[in-house]
Amino acid sequence: MTPAFSLGALPLHGGRTRFTVWAPDCRRVELSLPDRDRVVKLSDHGQGYHGAVVDDCGVGDRYHFLLDGRGPFPDPASRAQPEGVHGPSQVIDLQAYRWGDATHRPRPLWEHVISEVHIGTFTPEGTFDSAVDVLDDLVDVGISAVELMPVAQFPGRRNWGYDGVFPFAVQNSYGGAAGLQRFVDACHLRGLDVILDVVYNHLGPEGNILASFGPYFTDRYHTPWGPAINFDGPRSNDVRAYFLANARQWSSDFHVDGLRLDAVHEIIDRSAIPFLADLAATVEGPSGRFLVAESTDNNPRLVTPITSGGIGVQAQWNDDFHHALHAAITGERTGYYVDFGPVEDIARSMDEGFVYQGEFSQFRGLDHGGPSAGIPPERFVVFAQNHDHIGNRPRGDRLVSLVTLAQAQLAAALVLLAPGVPLLFMGEEYGDPAPFPYFIDHGDPALVEAVRAGRAQEFAAFSSAGEVLDADAQATFDMARLDRSLRHKGDHQRQWALHRALIALRRAHPALLRTRRASARAFSSANVVTLLRSDPREAVLALFNVSAAAVEAVVPPPPVGRPAPEGSACWSKLLDAGAPEFGGNGEALSHVLAAGDTLPLGPWEFCAYHCTDSWGAQ
Repeated sequence: MTPAFSLGALPLHGGRTRFTVWAPDCRRVELSLPDRDRVVKLSDHGQGYHGAVVDDCGVGDRYHFLLDGRGPFPDPASRAQPEGVHGPSQVIDLQAYRWGDATHRPRPLWEHVISEVHIGTFTPEGTFDSAVDVLDDLVDVGISAVELMPVAQFPGRRNWGYDGVFPFAVQNSYGGAAGLQRFVDACHLRGLDVILDVVYNHLGPEGNILASFGPYFTDRYHTPWGPAINFDGPRSNDVRAYFLANARQWSSDFHVDGLRLDAVHEIIDRSAIPFLADLAATVEGPSGRFLVAESTDNNPRLVTPITSGGIGVQAQWNDDFHHALHAAITGERTGYYVDFGPVEDIARSMDEGFVYQGEFSQFRGLDHGGPSAGIPPERFVVFAQNHDHIGNRPRGDRLVSLVTLAQAQLAAALVLLAPGVPLLFMGEEYGDPAPFPYFIDHGDPALVEAVRAGRAQEFAAFSSAGEVLDADAQATFDMARLDRSLRHKGDHQRQWALHRALIALRRAHPALLRTRRASARAFSSANVVTLLRSDPREAVLALFNVSAAAVEAVVPPPPVGRPAPEGSACWSKLLDAGAPEFGGNGEALSHVLAAGDTLPLGPWEFCAYHCTDSWGAQ
């Protein structure tokens, strides 16, 4: 059964509030209003739902629930926790905000260049309101969507967001629900879409009260964080309804344009119609809103339409692309990088999506993945780094701290010219060196010690790890804050200029936007990745030297239309890594090329050309 009205506290006219809660194993459910020294018994609405309309109770009132005399407990569907996860819930009015974004329409996902943002470290203040001041910078460099790491209420003031325990409430230290609404509105007024990271595979350990109310969890399956969420067991219909309502809230009350789903491989669900398919059908529709999933399974069914037997999620993060790029550029081979390294892996990921499509994975000890060559490139989000692959290093060091400027710029070009939807981690566009280590602010000393021990054990096998940063230390959090003034200085300014130029190139050339799989071909030879992208109007050629040695790249013919006449200069230069504004020594590469020419590329050098002559388009 799905409740006929919203879970949680809904303020009504006349100073009244409707309260609804699901507590199927409780005979007596009461509402405690500490500000008014009142306790109200809720009526049994059937199927485990309890509720009442309470007079003389409105916006600003704090409340708890009492379950058969136990408690008090905050509301599982609380919209506000002004005193944190251990305090009372609070009645707020999500309809009070006056939106200014009536003309905003979400862009299709394939148009986007995404910036992943952690609100707490994005600015010195760490709030939604202060983040608004940075939005014009993102627009200037060409970012079109902001992807917020989770903002659901978590313990303390410092957290990545994946320890949230009140999925409907917005973190109070960031500015709460009203702050998020102002932030989204400000994004929309600048033409930026907003994607919100949500966590439907687990809840955090501190302040998690859902199990006290009902069978939200099951011990039939386990995740790395404990019991799995009950998406396919007895009474799971109502658990699904809870999370589907949460997904709808972000669209209806906060105008969020898309959701990013954390680690869906840990959503264990054997239903014929799994929760993720229900979620895709709920979120996607004529509004243009979309779902992006994180998964380590390399399962093409995740992004296959429901009508073709798939799950129906619009896109997924492509870890294989990241691993291939990182291993080839840095030479790292520990952990999951053991399965990667050859330059051919980058080309295969550009050409077919996954690198592992059923091949044996040494890291996993089994055959991994499924065929992805038939999946359109726009269903893969590609990146050189994100919060996970930075933060799950012992000291949270970014790629720019591990490699030279030339290597970092090559990584940027591989991401921003590749088929797929590019994602940058906040500050990457100017090479911010601030690490992004794992950090927490738990109030339970035993839990803090457990986190410390777990992190030390996780990195024990890394001989070069050194001392693992203390996740609970204020200093660990402080070092993650960005310094945006760097974008005007030295190599950071050169990185900014390159990202701006690459994104502008994507916007200006149709061949670099939405691409059919057959129109995006990549191959490698002698450490050179050759990428050819085309549409009926033009073709774009990109060449990348993924090595520390000078090489000669062979120029291919245009991939569309009739072949160019022999010896004709069919390719015109668009971008050269040697440009002085990018920190190079001057553009040494020829302005025009013919098929069959050899092009000398220096260490880690790249370039882009295009063809629009009559033989290259019809």
